[in-house]
Amino acid sequence: MLEAIISGLTLGLLLSISVGPVIFAIIRQSLTNGHKGGYAFILGVSVSDITLVLVCNVLSSIFQHLLNNKLIIGIIGSIFLIVIGIYTLFFKKKIDYSNDNSLPTKQFKKREIAAIFLSGFFMNILNPGVFIFWLAATAKIHAQSSTQEHPLRYLVTVFFLCLVFVLVTDIAKVLLAGKIRKKLTPHNIHIINKISGIILIGFGMALIWGVMFHDF
Repeated sequence: MLEAIISGLTLGLLLSISVGPVIFAIIRQSLTNGHKGGYAFILGVSVSDITLVLVCNVLSSIFQHLLNNKLIIGIIGSIFLIVIGIYTLFFKKKIDYSNDNSLPTKQFKKREIAAIFLSGFFMNILNPGVFIFWLAATAKIHAQSSTQEHPLRYLVTVFFLCLVFVLVTDIAKVLLAGKIRKKLTPHNIHIINKISGIILIGFGMALIWGVMFHDF
């Protein structure tokens, strides 16, 4: 059981510190929209990770089919990132100041929360790098479980701890961004959004380059 705990936490650490568009999007959502926006986004990311784990373990043939079509998935994912980046860079409205010259607390409608949730879900699930990560991780974990006395318990423990660890670290990112947000002005947030838009466009273009001209 100790080996399963170590494997799960190690896997979660690798996934949580990996640099990609999602980590920047979590910070941007939290800074722009506060805790609610950040939590909705990371919930979408977490649900997409759970979906990939289930598909990889239970429906491996479907997962392999999706991986074989990583060019299409990569192009769709990169276009999605570029569109979000362009919207953030050029069309996202500047936040208005409150009377005390601080950032206002935004009141979300259900459809806005759902839109943020879906943006997190699709940004994560359309990234071929995430598919490859889970495919490699699952193959390794299944190989390790075959040497265990209780293989199913080992698998469940590893994946559960990994997903929980990633979710907890994402929540910590939201909370940290929330503390920073209190010290920022709407003008600063506007600049951060512009930088975030450029980063997302850059990741999208790099993703297209990777899937079209390299063995991603």
